[in-house]
Amino acid sequence: VLLVESGGGLVQAGDSLRLSCTDSGRTFSKNAMAWFRQPPGKEREFVAAISWSGGSTNYADSVEGRFTISRDNGKSTVYLQMNSLKPEDTAVYSCAADRAQFGSAWTSQYDYTYWGQGAQVTVSS
Repeated sequence: VLLVESGGGLVQAGDSLRLSCTDSGRTFSKNAMAWFRQPPGKEREFVAAISWSGGSTNYADSVEGRFTISRDNGKSTVYLQMNSLKPEDTAVYSCAADRAQFGSAWTSQYDYTYWGQGAQVTVSS
């Protein structure tokens, strides 16, 4: 089981980034997936989630309308498109996978069992 995030970096406010999370074991094509983030000095927080089929998504209020989560099960990859980035979006972003199959777009970190190592996103003002 290995989730690997990529696509993080340093950008300016208003820029866009796309994070990718690849499941190297090709295990989670039937599992709900999510993105969480941990800002500096703060607790981990929910960002976005997508159901196993991709038919249902949920977003945190702070990113609604700016971020889009999607998945390509053929590539075993989940994406987080981040537009109109703000300095307060600065955080380590981690993807997560539900242990059970056919799950919905859960928003609690306790619904996810497997986690990637995280990708740093820094937004300068």
